[in-house]
Amino acid sequence: MRFKEFTNGPISINVAEEGEGPVILCVHGWPELWYSWRHQISKFSESGYRVCAMDVRGYGGTSKPLDVASYSLKNLASDVASVAAQLSDEPVVLFGHDWGAPIVWHTALLHPDRVRAVAGLSVPYTPGTELSFLDLAEQIYQGRFFYQKYFQEEGVAERELEADPEQSLRKIYFSLSGDAPLDDWLKEKSETKLLLDDLDSPDPFPDWLSDSDLRIYAEAFESGGFRGPLNRYRAQRIDLEELKSLRGLQIKQPACFIGGERDSVRHFVPGMDLFSGAGNGCDDYRGTTIISGAGHWVQQERPAETNEALERFLSDL
Repeated sequence: MRFKEFTNGPISINVAEEGEGPVILCVHGWPELWYSWRHQISKFSESGYRVCAMDVRGYGGTSKPLDVASYSLKNLASDVASVAAQLSDEPVVLFGHDWGAPIVWHTALLHPDRVRAVAGLSVPYTPGTELSFLDLAEQIYQGRFFYQKYFQEEGVAERELEADPEQSLRKIYFSLSGDAPLDDWLKEKSETKLLLDDLDSPDPFPDWLSDSDLRIYAEAFESGGFRGPLNRYRAQRIDLEELKSLRGLQIKQPACFIGGERDSVRHFVPGMDLFSGAGNGCDDYRGTTIISGAGHWVQQERPAETNEALERFLSDL
């Protein structure tokens, strides 16, 4: 494993890489690190690819500006495109999970010459409209707790999560995993509750995340805090203005979607399965893979099945 520092203007970006060959660039979500892609780095670096996984702005070894606007999709996609350009003269394949999925989808739209193909995990591409998801969530979850609403007031979630980062991560990772009760993350509770209230911290933890794995994440958040990662949620209305020109646009590059059968994201909008139309916004869609028993952390919970789906996608390019 090699670590390199790339830059995008004033932003310094930490990237792990392994292998030689065509570039795959992996982009993690909240609240994670490059390390979320360890199973994919191992697999595809042995299959003839140069696999790179970056710490997203605000995380790990990458710069952590304090202002909310720095975390707009336009800025985060710019980081990905800049790293891609420094890695390869040719367009690269992007893998993105959780917030990393919208980041890579929008990199494909904003910087099409840098992107060969896109695999989105856990969050399908949805063409932009005149309404941000945050606006929709405030309607759907009026009068009750929803984590993205809770994250909006600066400092509140930071204080809760930074009090004990390892315990915070244990509860978040478990609640959104396939091992928790279905839609545990969306359980109904009062708006006066905190994020971690009523969430379990099993001991031992399910074996897809070892104690040493958890320490890697915990040490990163003990050092870097949660402000940058939370600012991504606060920047959604900034996205609405910055990405006006992209409203309604389709993804042109070859694309696929991989999701966990028990992922709460499927049910963010009551009565709808948000994974059912995963290819609707893509012109060259290569298929949906739903992995049985997996929750939100699909590439960590079920690495073999996720890698098999990604391998099919790559072989079809």
